[in-house]
Amino acid sequence: MCACVFAHVWIGDKALDGYSKKKYVCKLLFIFLLGHDIDFGHMEAVNLLSSNKYTEKQIGYLFISVLVNSNSDLIRLINNGIKNDLGSRNPTFMNLALHCIANVGSREMAEAFTSDIPRILVAGDTMDSVKQSAALCLLRLNRTCPDLVPMGEWTARVVHLLNDQHLGVVTAAASLITTLAQKSPDEFKTSISLAIARLSRIVTSASIDLQDYTYYFVAAPWLSVKLLRLLQCYPPPEDAALRSRLTECLETILNKAQEPPKSKKVQHSNAKNAVLFEAISLIIHHDSEPTLLVRASNQLGQFLQHRETNLRYLALESMCTLASSEFSHEAVKTHIDTVINALKTERDVSVRQRAVDLLYAMCDRSNAKQIVTEMLSYLENADYSIREEIVLKVAILAEKYAVDYTWYVDTILNLIRIAGDYVSEEVWYRVIQIVINRDDVQGYAAKTVFEALQAPACHENLVKVGGYILGEFGNLIAGDSRSSPLVQFNLLHSKFHLCSVPTRALLLSAYIKFINLFPEVKATIQDVLRSDSQLRNADVELQQRAVEYLRLSCIASTDILATVLEEMPPFPERESSILAKLKRKKGPGHLPDIDDARRNVNGSTEHSESSEATSTSSPSLVTDLLPTNRPRPVFSSPIIHSAGTMSSAHPFTDLLNLNSAPSAGGSLLIDVFSDNSTPAPTDVCEENFSRFVCKNNGVLYENQLLQIGLKSEYRQNLGRMYVFFGNKTSTQFLSFSSAVTSQDSLKTQLNVHTKKVDPVIEGGAQVQQILNIECVSDFTDTPVLDIQFRYGGALQKIAVKLPVMLNKFFQPTEMTSQDFFQRWKQLGAPQQEVQKIFKAKHSMDIDVTKAKILGFGVALLDRVDPNPENFVGAGVIHTKNTQVGCLLRLEPNTQAEMYRLTLRTSRDSVSQRLCDLLSEQF
Repeated sequence: MCACVFAHVWIGDKALDGYSKKKYVCKLLFIFLLGHDIDFGHMEAVNLLSSNKYTEKQIGYLFISVLVNSNSDLIRLINNGIKNDLGSRNPTFMNLALHCIANVGSREMAEAFTSDIPRILVAGDTMDSVKQSAALCLLRLNRTCPDLVPMGEWTARVVHLLNDQHLGVVTAAASLITTLAQKSPDEFKTSISLAIARLSRIVTSASIDLQDYTYYFVAAPWLSVKLLRLLQCYPPPEDAALRSRLTECLETILNKAQEPPKSKKVQHSNAKNAVLFEAISLIIHHDSEPTLLVRASNQLGQFLQHRETNLRYLALESMCTLASSEFSHEAVKTHIDTVINALKTERDVSVRQRAVDLLYAMCDRSNAKQIVTEMLSYLENADYSIREEIVLKVAILAEKYAVDYTWYVDTILNLIRIAGDYVSEEVWYRVIQIVINRDDVQGYAAKTVFEALQAPACHENLVKVGGYILGEFGNLIAGDSRSSPLVQFNLLHSKFHLCSVPTRALLLSAYIKFINLFPEVKATIQDVLRSDSQLRNADVELQQRAVEYLRLSCIASTDILATVLEEMPPFPERESSILAKLKRKKGPGHLPDIDDARRNVNGSTEHSESSEATSTSSPSLVTDLLPTNRPRPVFSSPIIHSAGTMSSAHPFTDLLNLNSAPSAGGSLLIDVFSDNSTPAPTDVCEENFSRFVCKNNGVLYENQLLQIGLKSEYRQNLGRMYVFFGNKTSTQFLSFSSAVTSQDSLKTQLNVHTKKVDPVIEGGAQVQQILNIECVSDFTDTPVLDIQFRYGGALQKIAVKLPVMLNKFFQPTEMTSQDFFQRWKQLGAPQQEVQKIFKAKHSMDIDVTKAKILGFGVALLDRVDPNPENFVGAGVIHTKNTQVGCLLRLEPNTQAEMYRLTLRTSRDSVSQRLCDLLSEQF
């Protein structure tokens, strides 16, 4: 057949009419669909585009859509044929051309027709069917070549298609507008009112009113879903009338879900539930109507026991998001027994996984122990694919809500016993860090791991935890004959030969710690270290440790041994590496928020628990106690090596290299689950301003969306500040801008030049802005950093006081005692001296005081003041116009817990300003 077709088409039968050409091109298409290559007949298919008969033109377009690629030499001829059909005003031909453009969707076609298609779409004389095709064609081109789709004068006219009488046009336009609004929300903001009006007409209409678009007694379900999805691109309407009308629509949809079904067919329930779930998604997105949120939670709760698996899955998934809302969290918690039952009895593994996610999301202090217990119970029989995720979630929940640290230790050890193979290094690192940082749990932890290690079969992770904790705190249980030093050593060494090399290395470190803690077992341990299996071990790491530890135990005195092998110091607090691992495993946007602070879409924070409960909560547990992205050495010795690696810490903190500890009583999950809510965006935040008087680096501002960090450097009258903006969410920040504003008086005293910042910050990413600062003359006021961006369609405004103070332009000056007092007398005029006596706000530690004075910018002069307890400093403030010398004297009275601060400068305004700044630091 191929030869026959080739003879007619390629050899050139001049007598072929249009029908015959169509027939043979159709056969070529069939041959291609059978799997054969077709490299002839393309020109004949292009010629069919010029036919005036629908069937011939249709076959031509079909052949081109299937066989012709964008690199074909015929593409220009094809584009000319398409352009002729688009200009023909014949709706049938126009539809064929638009379908071909959408099917091919190449960049060449987008460049050729993106200017024509919007014109056809908004033209008043365009047929409805052509408008539908034009809208969908433009949507296709926007997905393949978004940079080529023009935005401008036709935008408003496209939005008004939502008012079109033809529901097919409205459906196609809604799809297009939703996609474009996600990219440029401001340009399509007028679609909100039109979408609400159209949705209201649909949900309040009877099924007979929209007969052509009623699907199994559900009025226009696909259009309703698209309109609800469009509204999710924006925050709740600010207009009260619009908001009320939208609320009525959502209430009507929820009411209809409670009505008896009008048909027993599955198509009816599918269409009805599709609209319902999209409405619930909009309610969750707005997170502003408590009544609707509670009703949505109750409606989803009914689906948890539905016989349809898909409905149970969708209900669990939606309730995970509802659980993070302050308004609906309690309503979601009422279904805890149903969710636990689903976890135990559900056959579908994906539904069981969603049940785990929901338990994790609904967990708080009131039900933490119950949920953790149920998760541990399920873990024994859980599917292998989700065990690691459950382990991470149990570890986070136990850590976050551990009021009793002994319960936390028991939980983690039980976790290792049940699913040791799935307990990552982050988990057992954390339990060690917490035990080291908590004196009240160290004895209990040592006793508990000692008892756990007595089991005949112990997981290797339990041996690691036991070796570390007994090596540090085994002395706390050594008084009991059942856990004497020798018994502890023999117990650990009985596991030695069954472990991997890294664990053996850790146990060797525990042995050398035992020599320091228990001199009576020194000989026994030295025999082990001296054995051939250690000194001649094939593994270099183990051999080196054995040699070095043996030599250390033989030649070091008791004091040196105690110094080298002293107890590990507390770890500095950082964000949880376990949480970071879970976020990496789940991917951005999939980790439910389990903080006590339930957040709304506009970025504000609502507390679900009483202030008393918050103030009495235990200190932060889930804070990464490791200072770097590698683990601390197993013990604090210069010759002891680490046996493992640690996952990377919080991205923003790592990039900024900021080690500021969280405030006392803060959230258990700092950085990501912060309880620190910001004031109204219009207020200027000064919360961390005073912290920067004596330091140049740190976190200036932080809420649940954004973290702002600073790094500054100053030289004479010039300064440079690096501002880091970190997106803590998984959603883009759009239209991001940052500017520095100053009062009129400050503008002549301080010049701040800003470099532009990227307008888009991806989820989990960080951008940097550089500020160049020049001090023209002495000043008192401070500039303000104004930030604006869009998150989830809502405009966020943040104003932060920028820590640029007069003392930043200090240059320290070294002086002898004679020079100091000579200059002190020269600055003896009353207006040049400012003195302040004040009560100490912090502990009067000498080292801390010295550090603050040095951080203030002056040189600390030793042996200048006759009273050695006093602090004396000198420096010069550099401005563009002049230089101002400064001498200061700080006299502490430890008995009265008072300070007297005296400053003398050549300018009275400078003396007063410096005194105010420095006195607030003590």
